[in-house]
Amino acid sequence: MITFFVFIFGMIIGSFLNVCIYRMPKFKSVVTPRSFCPGCEHTIPWYDNIPALSFLLLGGKCRFCKARISFRYITVELLTASLLTILYLYFGLEANAIVYMSLTCAMIIATFIDFEYQIIPDEITYGGMVAGVILSIVFPGLHETQSRLYGLIYSIAGLLTGGVIIYATGLIGKLIFKKDAMGGGDVKFLAMIGAFLGYKQVLLIYFLAPFFGSAVGIFMKLKYKAEIIPYGPYLSLASFIVIIWGHEILQRLFYYM
Repeated sequence: MITFFVFIFGMIIGSFLNVCIYRMPKFKSVVTPRSFCPGCEHTIPWYDNIPALSFLLLGGKCRFCKARISFRYITVELLTASLLTILYLYFGLEANAIVYMSLTCAMIIATFIDFEYQIIPDEITYGGMVAGVILSIVFPGLHETQSRLYGLIYSIAGLLTGGVIIYATGLIGKLIFKKDAMGGGDVKFLAMIGAFLGYKQVLLIYFLAPFFGSAVGIFMKLKYKAEIIPYGPYLSLASFIVIIWGHEILQRLFYYM
């Protein structure tokens, strides 16, 4: 029963994330005004704003202007609900799970904005860095310690590690390819993730993300001749995997080393 409510709660959160994804790149408030149709700008009544269900009942079209509603809306709602449910099933409703859910929501926003605009908003990255450091002090168990001081140290170490390794990768890529190989948003994004997860986990993310990014990048290059491949989504995917299985992966790596 709790799992069901977590899923429904995730759908509601996903609906809000859609607002953030649409408005943040346009520098609009995510609080006001109420949700509206991007086509006719008509305010959406509450009964047309029920996550997933309203999309299906309306046939994916606005009630007023009949413009098609992007499939992204229901995708984000279902994705958010699914990922938050997975975190609940794996961690329960302990403090760490709530923090990981918050980080996951931030990564979902960043992923979909990066896919469409090739940017990651500073509100996500800088705000996330601050939140990650503060939460690491309040909940040092995020870094497997009971000491708030060590929680702070591990968080800052993760922040610096994440930012530096991506920045260094970008510099090396620019020297080799004679053009920007990594965006500043990616630097700040991995720094933010490091503030939550610490330096060990962020190093693991750094080495995992290219497996996803290179596969998609090659496909996009060959099929669409794409010159710019957003990297944030693959950092997000690698980060979620590390949130769930990172400790086990690191234990096995150290075991065989």
